[in-house]
Amino acid sequence: MSTEEQAPQHVQTGLSRATVLLMAAATGVTVASLYYCQPLLDAMSSSFGIAPATAGLLVTFTQVGYAVGLLLVIPLGDLLERRTLIVWLSAALVAALLLVAVSPTGTWLFAASLLVGLLSVVAQILVPLAATLAAPEERGAIVGTIMSGLLLGILLARTAAGLLAEAGGWRSVYVVAAACVALLTVALRRGLPRSPAMAATTYAGLLRSVGRLIVREPILRRRMLYGALAFAQFSVLWTALTGLLTAAPYHYSEAVIGLFGLIGAAGAASAQFAGRHADKGRALALTIGFGVLLGLSWIAMAAGRSHLVPLIVGIVVLDLGVQGVHVTNQSQIYTLAGEARSRVTSAYMTAYFAGGALGSWSATRVAAADGWRGVCLLGGGLAVVLLVAVIVGEASLRIRGRQPAS
Repeated sequence: MSTEEQAPQHVQTGLSRATVLLMAAATGVTVASLYYCQPLLDAMSSSFGIAPATAGLLVTFTQVGYAVGLLLVIPLGDLLERRTLIVWLSAALVAALLLVAVSPTGTWLFAASLLVGLLSVVAQILVPLAATLAAPEERGAIVGTIMSGLLLGILLARTAAGLLAEAGGWRSVYVVAAACVALLTVALRRGLPRSPAMAATTYAGLLRSVGRLIVREPILRRRMLYGALAFAQFSVLWTALTGLLTAAPYHYSEAVIGLFGLIGAAGAASAQFAGRHADKGRALALTIGFGVLLGLSWIAMAAGRSHLVPLIVGIVVLDLGVQGVHVTNQSQIYTLAGEARSRVTSAYMTAYFAGGALGSWSATRVAAADGWRGVCLLGGGLAVVLLVAVIVGEASLRIRGRQPAS
């Protein structure tokens, strides 16, 4: 990174346990906004008189908004004081959630969902902020803790949405979500330490430097690919799962479908495990191991078309694998330029959620054409591609005589 893009700052390292927990909670609650719609797709479809396949695109719209925010908003974390940026984005997210709640038409709903995705990126400003403020020897563990909060937010969003919708309709989900984000906005304003800007450049220069980081850093490029392939599988599962569970032989209600988020929450257990062991130089073994888990999960879920136990086992294993790959990836990319962590996050998470958007889009179409069998073949194929990418990527480094850094 050129000297004119740096703004050297003395940032005090070390975070209290209370601050880490606040950041984990805020990360989980804000990112949950992306996922409330998944168990509500049938209810939303009925409310606006749109086809179920069209309603499924709400997931894609939200994730596309998130990807745009990751690309265009997250780099601001290196240009602006981060506590102020986080508070303002959180306040705007409250307004966006309320816009979803009062949507009068399907067009309004899709537009508001795109905005919710765009503003939910506040979660991805908190993660690099924690990595910057943490002492180096505990960085992986702290990132793992915050990522546990993020995964719990992603998965428990479905549970909360299902239960609230059963009691008060799908619109009540977004009203309650807005209230929760509003409370956390106040807590973040009071509890987060100030974090000075890390870059002295223009916004355009900041965006250009993201591209230069991708070109310059092979670790970043590889981890972007691994993350995209892993999260694509996560989106394939959770986009298609509602359709499976509402049809024969299950015929589950929204509340019961939402409870499946509790099953997937077991994946949070892999976050701190991956963070601790990645700090010890075991990132490659972890990535391969978690990739194998992803492949096995789809084999189990293929039997879940008509049997509940293998479906549950597959969901747990898949969420363990996805979270493990993600935290391992982050432990590696945050060893790169400290003054550019928000831009590193922008590059990585843009790829990550672009993979998710592609996964949800593909799952909607494959499920309509070939049902659950096609969904499992799609997910299993992505798991194989991930493993091949890891093995080939590491082999190419060895052939070129370079010691793999991850």
